[in-house]
Amino acid sequence: MIKSGAQVKVVCTPNALDFVTPLTLSTLSKNAIYSHFFVKETGEWVNHVELGKWADAMVIAPCTANTLTKMANGYCDNLLLASYLSADCPVFFAPAMDLDMYLHPTTQQNISDLLRFGNIELPAVEGELASGLVGKGRMCEPEDIAHIMTSYFQKEKTLSGKTILVNAGPTYEKLDPVRFIGNYSSGKMGKAIANELASRGASVNLVLGPVTTDGIASNIRIVQIESAQEMYQACSEIFTTCDAAILSAAVADYRPAIQEDHKIKKKTEDFNLEMVKTIDVLKSLGEIKRNNQILAGFALETQNKYENALSKLAQKNLDFIILNSMNDTGAGFGKETNKITILEKSGKKHTFDTKPKKDVAIDVVNLLATYL
Repeated sequence: MIKSGAQVKVVCTPNALDFVTPLTLSTLSKNAIYSHFFVKETGEWVNHVELGKWADAMVIAPCTANTLTKMANGYCDNLLLASYLSADCPVFFAPAMDLDMYLHPTTQQNISDLLRFGNIELPAVEGELASGLVGKGRMCEPEDIAHIMTSYFQKEKTLSGKTILVNAGPTYEKLDPVRFIGNYSSGKMGKAIANELASRGASVNLVLGPVTTDGIASNIRIVQIESAQEMYQACSEIFTTCDAAILSAAVADYRPAIQEDHKIKKKTEDFNLEMVKTIDVLKSLGEIKRNNQILAGFALETQNKYENALSKLAQKNLDFIILNSMNDTGAGFGKETNKITILEKSGKKHTFDTKPKKDVAIDVVNLLATYL
């Protein structure tokens, strides 16, 4: 990272100094090493908050099972953890431990929790481990970590100055004060797209249905809504000032014709519900889209997927549409992965394998960047 022109400060856990000397790290980083809350020689307090605010990115490598657990559970018993909890920049972590430790359910849960909090994993790789075993748990190679960091900061500039709308999550259409009609959308795909856009320097507006805001980058403007009508109002207002929009939300097609003011009581054997169409948010934006705006949407299908997606592409005045199918393993609502095909109005077709949603987001944003 120093060779790439970065400024680097090193924070060690006390135990890390049993493996590598402070002098080595200080010489390489050209900065003092921080390992305790107070400098032993002078008694001076080390300001962990300033360290956390100073950085444009924080990389924890190797991230041991112990540190991983403490990060996931909010422990703060050393300077590294205090700096982590104070950081308002992206945090990358590189798990490194023995095979069985890495595969243990608690470790995997801790990794999932850190990802949910918005941290970025530098995945462990297969290789020879300290125990002599061979398997997954070896730290991502330093050269690969440096390459990932370089790429992260390079791509940050590519969408600078662009304002982009993303929507995500389900909508809830009320029956009464305690019941609603909705769907299983988690918003994970839209969040991943919003984060990827923001990481490339775009100004991102995320209109989010009734799901958690966990894992969303701090520089993204969030407008949280509940119903399809609220989704339409927020998106149509924001879109007028945007260069592009990617709509991934699972907006309800119908809503109850009547929303009761009081809880509906169970009085009869049968209950008939009248539904009326909601406004088509994607189509409504297509109708007001300017020539210099880019509009893309998602099509989640269960049958006749290509025909249905191409129909939506034309009817809703889209530049491209992202097709995924509930029939594909690893795709659909609530999953950590997705499998997509992107269809452009020009007739081009891009097919991708199943991959984590954050990687799917990269594919989607790469195409959008070519339009912008």
